[in-house]
Amino acid sequence: MTDGIQFGRLGPCCAHLCVDMQNLFLEPTEWQTPWMQQICPTIIELVESHPTDTIFTRFVPPYKAEDVVGAWRRYYQRWTCMTGDKLPSRLLDIIPDLKRFIPPATVIDKQGYSPFFSSDLKRILDERNIDSLVITGAETDVCVLASILPAIDWGYRVIVASDGVCSSADQGHDALIDLYHDRFSQQVEIASVSDIISAW
Repeated sequence: MTDGIQFGRLGPCCAHLCVDMQNLFLEPTEWQTPWMQQICPTIIELVESHPTDTIFTRFVPPYKAEDVVGAWRRYYQRWTCMTGDKLPSRLLDIIPDLKRFIPPATVIDKQGYSPFFSSDLKRILDERNIDSLVITGAETDVCVLASILPAIDWGYRVIVASDGVCSSADQGHDALIDLYHDRFSQQVEIASVSDIISAW
């Protein structure tokens, strides 16, 4: 579902937040997101048009499950194969087709789903006087969702690239796109990458 750009053109106070486009989710790991390969060309197109305005996030698991607390410990006890002591470090890297844009694109690391917690994202956005965020990446119903909701709470204009987000669960992806459209229509715009580039 795509309505396009609804609230005017995007300007110099806009940034592109590209969520977790990492080898960890592209390659055949326990967390592989098969759709990622399909959205790569459109994300590349967007980054090529605004490389200095792009911020990549990396999801970085703890070294061991015992290094985190509460539900996160239980989570990594379930996914022991995905902790830092088991993963080759290259799996944490941004995928090669996008890594070539760093720099001038920026990378921030996060330990949880949302880049607005335990990272420098908010400080970076404030320093750049950013008031609008174009969001791409994976997964629509996990880390992308966890990026969008705090962005709304902080008052950012949010534009989700309809052909620039993906999930390993089709049902979850479709449900979240419908949710953004139906329940957040004044705070979330859903537009194609080509429409975003034309408006920016």
